Amino acid sequence: MSVTGRRPERLGHEIRVILAELISRHVKDPRIGFATVTRVEMTPDLHHARVFVSVLGSPDEQKSSLEGLASAARFLRHEIGHRLDLRRAPELSFILDHGAEAVERIEMLLQQFRKDED
Repeated sequence: MSVTGRRPERLGHEIRVILAELISRHVKDPRIGFATVTRVEMTPDLHHARVFVSVLGSPDEQKSSLEGLASAARFLRHEIGHRLDLRRAPELSFILDHGAEAVERIEMLLQQFRKDED
């Protein structure tokens, strides 16, 4: 893989770290519940970032958190550009990541299976 091919991956990781800190400490929108940035996927041209977040709560609370994050996207984009000294910060799209829910469900099923074995 070439160096230029790794840049989207490296930048995505840096953006994930910055967003996690910004969301937990600086975004004050009451709609945003307990949101965790799980991963960031960059387009090859680095103009767009798909930000996957895991949000605890009901589907309504999750939807509300995504709306709050979308509302804060302009502030977050500005901060990313400033902190990473980017000429052009990527547009941010927030997407609900159901991976944590799937892991939790699998754990519950495994516990049930173990209990049934005993």
